[in-house]
Amino acid sequence: MKRLGLAAALFLACAGHAAAQSSDGALLTYATLKHADGETIFHTICQGCHMPDAKGATGAGNYPSLAGNPKLASPQYMAAVILFGRHDMPSFVVRASTHRSFFEDATLTDEQVAEVINYVRTHFGNHYSNNITADEVAAMHPQSATSGQPPR
Repeated sequence: MKRLGLAAALFLACAGHAAAQSSDGALLTYATLKHADGETIFHTICQGCHMPDAKGATGAGNYPSLAGNPKLASPQYMAAVILFGRHDMPSFVVRASTHRSFFEDATLTDEQVAEVINYVRTHFGNHYSNNITADEVAAMHPQSATSGQPPR
């Protein structure tokens, strides 16, 4: 739990309410994030840990390679990691709460989750052709399993 708190503090220190910068020099703000496609999301969010070539990194943390990673054969695996987090990677989904999460402004839509998954699975030496859809991502939310409805 202490590691998660440290990771959250580091995220806040780096991200705050400032804009993220992609490799092409374009700025991505929380307002423009809502309209970003999968490639833009990778280059402004994911590459910060997984590196621009998606080969991952080891140092202050262990960030797995997404390039040629056999786990990516399952788009549902990637969706679960993005939706629920894994190890020190935060979830990019807002959980029902009475308190606003600092990740709430950086939340990805189901469409964006599907787009970034499909982008990574067709780039960086990955050649997976079975895409995931926004509806399939929405069906993975815990709320949709109990209510039959995708979350907001």
